[in-house]
Amino acid sequence: MTDALKRLSEEGVAIWLDDLSRKRITSGNLAELIDQQHVVGVTTNPTIFQKAISQGDGYDQQVSDLAARKVTVEEAIRMITTADVRDAADILRPVFDATDGQDGRVSIEVDPRLAHNTKATVAEAKQLAWLVDRPNTLIKIPATKAGLPAITEVIGLGISVNVTLIFSLERYRAVMDAYLSGLEKAKERGLDLSLIRSVASFFVSRVDTEIDRRIDELGTDEAKALRGKAGVANARLAYQAYEEVFSSDRWNALEKAGARKQRPLWASTGVKDPAYKDTMYVEELVAPNTVNTMPEATLEAADDHGEIRGDAVSGTYEQARADLDALEKLGISYDDVVQVLEDEGVDKFEASWNDLLKSTQAELERLAPSEG
Repeated sequence: MTDALKRLSEEGVAIWLDDLSRKRITSGNLAELIDQQHVVGVTTNPTIFQKAISQGDGYDQQVSDLAARKVTVEEAIRMITTADVRDAADILRPVFDATDGQDGRVSIEVDPRLAHNTKATVAEAKQLAWLVDRPNTLIKIPATKAGLPAITEVIGLGISVNVTLIFSLERYRAVMDAYLSGLEKAKERGLDLSLIRSVASFFVSRVDTEIDRRIDELGTDEAKALRGKAGVANARLAYQAYEEVFSSDRWNALEKAGARKQRPLWASTGVKDPAYKDTMYVEELVAPNTVNTMPEATLEAADDHGEIRGDAVSGTYEQARADLDALEKLGISYDDVVQVLEDEGVDKFEASWNDLLKSTQAELERLAPSEG
């Protein structure tokens, strides 16, 4: 049996799990995935926590204690989620130490209702970093227009960041610029730049879902020939942009001062269309110094039948550009697609957060002690 995940790691792709729950922590499953399936990081989001808290009884004791203290539902969510992130960070600490802080990271998201409020996002990021209190945490900040200055400010304070919900190449360049600006602020403050880390979560499958929907509406053979090509093409061009920015004079000056590159992270890598191979967004995006955060089903699929053929990104930029240009010629507007996806992404996380509020409130009420 070929060890596809080992090969993937050897090609410079860090394998992170896009999931977390208390059961995964307490059962030893997370430790097992680190030990046996080359998992070196964990990402979370409001949807993941909503699912975890509403299933099983793993949170009952903590929720019962929180209910006895009559905490607000918002405070309860923060206590519950930061406890999971702290415990996961402790399990991943040996990886963090072994990789000099590159991996062994756990991500936690700011309240998505703050996505369009810079000041509140910065305040929330500071609060989360303080609450979790682990050096191997990444605070997730969305790449909205209000998120960009928040990224600069938070990085400038020495807090490591996972920038999420990136769909467009233009916005990705703005994210890298925000990171460099943050490092420059941190340098001015005399902070140790080598301790500040960041990943930029560039979303993949959602791009195909939206563009394929528009292709199917057109219904022509010419259009259908482009199904399933946009997500990978977009991500490959993002990697080209990464190579450009992180070989610039501006970057070189920061690197000399101890700064580390902001790695591209391929997010939304679970294949949503059964017509495509379930490991497509793993195999087609192998490139050095990247992260691929996978839902467990994708991780298992890659382990079982993934075909890792080395770097799949370098040298593909011309074809990737041609694929996106061909879509534009069909009347499928790239700018419109990425804006729709960003708006939807924020809305989906906000909806999940509201579901999380509701389900946590229900649990607080269910487990509240009787008076007296």
